[in-house]
This record gives sequence, C-alpha cells and structure tokens, in this order.
Amino acid sequence: MHNGELIGIAIRKKSRAPMELVDTADISIDLGIDGDFRGNHKKRQITLLAKEAWEDTCADLGTKMPWTTRRANLLTKEISFENTTGSHLQIGEIVLQVTGETQPCSRMDEAYSGLKEALVPAWRGGILCLVLTGGRIQIGDSIFFK
Repeated sequence: MHNGELIGIAIRKKSRAPMELVDTADISIDLGIDGDFRGNHKKRQITLLAKEAWEDTCADLGTKMPWTTRRANLLTKEISFENTTGSHLQIGEIVLQVTGETQPCSRMDEAYSGLKEALVPAWRGGILCLVLTGGRIQIGDSIFFK
C-alpha cells in the first residue's frame, strides 16, 4: 500500500478565525487537534485535504490560492480520499476514522467565486475524521489507510 505524507497542519481557535499553520500538533480523542475549536465535534474533529485535489481545483478556477483557503486542518500529498468513508487512516502514531466527505459550504464562495462548486467533484473538498488513537503528529509523517 502506498504511503502519502503529511505536508501541512492548520488550526482555528474559533469560527471564522484565520487558519494558523503549525509544524506539530497534539491529537486527542476528546479534543481533536489541540487548539482547534472543532475538536469536540462528533463527526468532524479533523478535516483533511489532498494537495493534488486542491491543485486540480485551483487549476479549474484558473487561480492559485493557499490550501488554508479550504479551511481544512491537515494537508496531505500522494494519497486519495475519494470513497473512503468508514476507513481507518494512520498519520504518524495517530489513527483516524473517516466519517465522510467534507461538503463545501458558502464560505468557499466568500473566499473565491466558484470555489464551492469546484470542490464538489471527486471529493476535492477532502474528508471528515474522528480520532480513534491520539498522539502527536508533525510535518513529514507518513499517512496511509490501515
């Protein structure tokens, strides 16, 4: 099975707050990513976005935007998330369960006109996950489906 790589970590301290990039993060079953306001949400403690999907989205829109525009917590490369609901994903020492596809919201069109629709095909908006095993993650960690 091919391993991907964790290449970005971002948190938001509250709704509509700017995304803050970090190099490492502590993850727990109760709080999700330490410092991120969504960590206690029951279906979406952590959101993941694939770099390749983001690049395809930007190419379709004819623009370049930072991945944090999508407001996901983790950016990966070389791993696909399409149709993975129910799967378990390991990143470094943590294990996540995929609870579904991230549904792009109107905030995306506030960031860039047409972004919401451009994220719809092939799960480009990423995935929602719950924490099954906590620990610490850092940029460069391997990521793979178990």
